[in-house]
Amino acid sequence: MRAIVLAFLLCSCTVSWRPAEDFAFVPVHAGKFDIATYQKNTDPRAPVHIYIEGDGHAFDAYGAPTGDPTPRGTMMRDLAMRDAGPNVVYMARPCQFIMSEKCDEKYWTDGRFAPAVINSVAAAVTQIAAGRPIVMIGYSGGAMVSGLIIKQNPSLPVKKWITIAGVLNHADWTEYFGDAPLRTSLNLRRLPDVRALHYVGVDDDVVPNALSQKWIGNSGKIIVVPNADHDDFTDLYIDFE
Repeated sequence: MRAIVLAFLLCSCTVSWRPAEDFAFVPVHAGKFDIATYQKNTDPRAPVHIYIEGDGHAFDAYGAPTGDPTPRGTMMRDLAMRDAGPNVVYMARPCQFIMSEKCDEKYWTDGRFAPAVINSVAAAVTQIAAGRPIVMIGYSGGAMVSGLIIKQNPSLPVKKWITIAGVLNHADWTEYFGDAPLRTSLNLRRLPDVRALHYVGVDDDVVPNALSQKWIGNSGKIIVVPNADHDDFTDLYIDFE
């Protein structure tokens, strides 16, 4: 059954979107889930850039949970494919692209940042990095995931943490919009003490600039990207240094 699911994944991903030639699809078994990744590894001694996807298609246009959180947009994959670094990984969130019997809608709704999710992605990051320095790039809810991983795994050799339109405190975020709190999710109430760079879109109405400023304060550099909303950072130039 697992082989059938993965075969379907490969076919469905390549019909309308194709990775760059130097990237390979690599499913990573980590903790509770199989994590979908695309990887380019050309230098075993150089840092690895790990791009962590956002929440994907977790809810439909009416606010109801979907049966498959696989993202419809390709922005984060495109940013990874454009990265000229020697070691680059695009990492989906649990149950995106790869569905299994462990996938329950709680893992992309109320429990999208649950311990099982964070532990699984952290295990995948650790496995892929294999001791190399890491630049972690998290988009939207992927910023929360990456931040929690850094906080909970201080031995990870994180060289820099980069967020794009990042949700960095989901309690504040849900309260701001009057949404139900994510009661079964871990929260990032204090940002990791690592070198950080945060990109926010000037027209982002999903993660408003006022919330980003509140969360980040003096904990990292904020760059407001002109002509960018929550889903459009396609032309972003990322500063990895």
